[in-house]
Parts: sequence; C-alpha cells; structure tokens
Amino acid sequence: MTSPDVSHVSSRDNPLLKDLRKLAHDPGAYRRLGRLWLEGDHLCRAALERGVRPAIAVFSETYWLQGRVQWSGAAVKTIVIDDALLAAVSALESPAPMGFVLDLPESPTLSPNAPTVILDRLQDAGNVGSILRSASAFGFTQVVALKGTAALWAPKVLRAGMGAHFGLRLIEGAEIDVLGILAMPLVATSSHHGEWLHQTRLPNPCAWLMGHEGQGVSTALAALATKHVRIAQPGGEESLNVAAAAAICLHASAATAVL
Repeated sequence: MTSPDVSHVSSRDNPLLKDLRKLAHDPGAYRRLGRLWLEGDHLCRAALERGVRPAIAVFSETYWLQGRVQWSGAAVKTIVIDDALLAAVSALESPAPMGFVLDLPESPTLSPNAPTVILDRLQDAGNVGSILRSASAFGFTQVVALKGTAALWAPKVLRAGMGAHFGLRLIEGAEIDVLGILAMPLVATSSHHGEWLHQTRLPNPCAWLMGHEGQGVSTALAALATKHVRIAQPGGEESLNVAAAAAICLHASAATAVL
C-alpha cells in the first residue's frame, strides 16, 4: 500500500460531512451524489476483499490512532474526523468509528445467461439486502430490481447485504420488458398455488421471481414464468417472509446444481 494522503476535519460545516449525512440518511442520495457510504469495518473489509478501492477512507481521531497501521493506504485519500462529528453523521444507534466513500459503480447491462434473482416491488430494505446476501451465497450472480423496488445501494440495504453487493451484477429500475433477453426459465414463487418446492424438478440455471411483501409477484410478471412453486409449511403459517422464502428457494436451486 502507498503512503496515504491524510487530512483532518474539525468543522461540522465541512462539505464532506454534509455529503456523508445525506448518504447515511437518505436512501436515494447515492444516485444524486454518485457515491456510496460504507459504515463500519465489516462492510469496508468486504469491499476490499472484492477488489474495490475506495475513493476516501474516513476514521474518527481515536480509531485512526489505534488502526492507522492496518488501514494506512487502503484508500486514495484518508480523512480523519473529530470523534463526535463522525458519530453525528451516522444513522446507526451505535455509530461506527470508520467508513469508506466509494464511487457509485456503473450499472451493468443485463446478462442473458447469469443465474438471476428478480425483485418485483419489494419495499423493505432489510428484505432486499438479505436476498442479495442469499443470492451471492447460493451462486446467483445477477439481481434485477424492477421499478418500485427499494434502492439497491441504499444504506439499509448495504448493511443488510453484508458485503454481497460487491460480488453481484446489480441492475436497478428495470422494466419487465427487459427480462425477455434472459436465456433461462423464470420460476415464480407463490403462497397459494404451484408445485411443491420439495417435489418439483428445478431448471438450472433459472431466474427466480420474488414479489412484493404483501401482494406477491405481479400478474404480468407471473405470466412470464414457466414454473410456479410454493413452499410447504406444515406448521400452518399463511406465508413466509419474502427474504426467508428466497433463501429456501435459492438453496434448493443450489442443491439441484450440485446433484
């Protein structure tokens, strides 16, 4: 690593601090600013492990004194900020003493052959981030968020994704029409109809359709599916949380792929 360009910030009116507050609290700020804010060492390490080089590494004064050896040169530029000022930026109950500012990655084109998860108007950031994590874990390399889905790079989604973002092709704001180029079957999930997941033969590769938390997969999107499946729930619950359902379905696909 090269010697860092280290600057110190002690004013709450510093432009960087203003941008960090926006990025930490506003789910859509990353689109306007073209940057991402990763708060905490876990997300930062996950980015580095995927070969991402941050534009700016940000540390509290106390943490920098303790960690300067291991973090020196991790970013193009290093900013050290008064402890209280950095804590005031955070949207977390327990603010982290460090973070990275990344340039927002360019949106990739849709790959026809990549195992895919399609998100249809999911609203909850925690659900979206959890599904991204499951997708990465079970070999689904592409996630397509249709219009109306929570912003994929929003702070809460980033935290719930636990670093999965950096290993996925992420496409936001897509229209249903673009799915026509996928060279694989689409599999729709449902609470009430379709083949039982544990009894059906899953296509491999495939694209899974995960629908809105309350309404499920839209009628228009479900019409594109070549297979509809549901998950057995012997305990008697009406439905599963969409992130839990996604994990079960994606695991079933991964198991099929290795058999």
